This record gives sequence, structure tokens and C-alpha cells, in this order.
Amino acid sequence: MLIRTVTISAQGGAHARPVAELVRLAQRHTPTVTLRVADGREADLASVLAVMDLALEAGDEVVLEVADAPGSNALLDDLVAVLAPAPELTER
Repeated sequence: MLIRTVTISAQGGAHARPVAELVRLAQRHTPTVTLRVADGREADLASVLAVMDLALEAGDEVVLEVADAPGSNALLDDLVAVLAPAPELTER
């Protein structure tokens, strides 16, 4: 299993738009992707409602877990980018 821990920094936490993107990414990957929160609750990332029920907010730490398969590391990178996007660079 591949595991990635991330602190959500997306503005507004994981509301409808980021959750939809997480689900879209997870559904394109054959092995199930699980998201677990600190209190132990977890959701299959293929389900929008299951993820929304976790009520994820900015600052929450979550664990993403997926079976080791081709593309799994890239998938985790993409999921982390949704939950904790890189700060935008401003031109000077």
C-alpha cells in the first residue's frame, strides 16, 4: 500500500468542487483510494457523498491510501495537489 499524509490547505477546505475533482481522479484509477481523517473515519474516494460527509476543512490532516499499482504515485501527487495546492506565485 502507498500512503500519503497531507494537511488540507485548499481555501474553504474540501467543498464540492475539490471533492468532485478528487472523485474524478480516483475513479480513473483501478485500485480503490481511501481517505482517512484523524478520528479514524474513512471514505472511498469514488463516492462524492462519502467524502462530503467527512466535512473536511482547511487545516485537517488526512491520510490517502491506495494499492501499489502503475500510476499510484502520480495519482497520489494529483490528489495532494487538489487538497494542498501550491501557493500562487505573484509577479513583482
